[in-house]
Amino acid sequence: MGFIPVLMFIVIIVASLLFASVKILQEYERAVVFRLGRYASVRGPGLIILIPYIERMVRVNLRTIVMDVPAQDIITRDNVSVKVSAVVYFRVIAPDKSILAVEDVYYATSQLSQTTLRSIVGQFELDDLLANRDKINIELQSVIDHQTEPWGIKVSSVEVKHIDLPADMQKAMARQAEAERERRAKIINAEGEYEAATKLSEASAIMESNPITLQLRYLQTLSDISGKGNATIIPIPLELLQILKK
Repeated sequence: MGFIPVLMFIVIIVASLLFASVKILQEYERAVVFRLGRYASVRGPGLIILIPYIERMVRVNLRTIVMDVPAQDIITRDNVSVKVSAVVYFRVIAPDKSILAVEDVYYATSQLSQTTLRSIVGQFELDDLLANRDKINIELQSVIDHQTEPWGIKVSSVEVKHIDLPADMQKAMARQAEAERERRAKIINAEGEYEAATKLSEASAIMESNPITLQLRYLQTLSDISGKGNATIIPIPLELLQILKK
């Protein structure tokens, strides 16, 4: 009777040891293994075996992380207050550094992204901020990637997501855009008037130098007028008009 409880106790101990020593990692996971508190190695993916109670592991995800950067209150170079949000795409490329070099790599990357966003955007004027997002994105990615490299992080992309302008600034920009549209419309209208006047001047010069063209135009005009109604048109010779003109 005393042998069975002992056997069950041994089975339970062996099962707990196996459970503590055998781990399965997914393809996108790595295990940073510590032996008696000291860094040992990076293992995985697949089946790994740990020495129970001597080795422990920390799982690290190698997939790309999409992190939202909350809207930051920023004053641009031309003293305009805006709120700018962004999104950061990054992944862990050195699992050991992501655990050994920083306490919480995701929190650290988030805080660094916020401070870098305020610093970089504050160097631009509002017009450049609205027109040159690609340039700002590249600069943000370069700065954040350089500073997170010691943590084993690779920042692949940073995108400015939203720029929130004050209400009075939005109204001012709307008025400016409307004034610009009116200016372009007036310029186009003036160019059309100038081109039409130029063509009329050239046509009058041609008709003056060649009376035949004037007579043909006169006859065509009479034909157009007579075709629009039943009125009787009495043509006047051009020679008589020339005499009256003199």
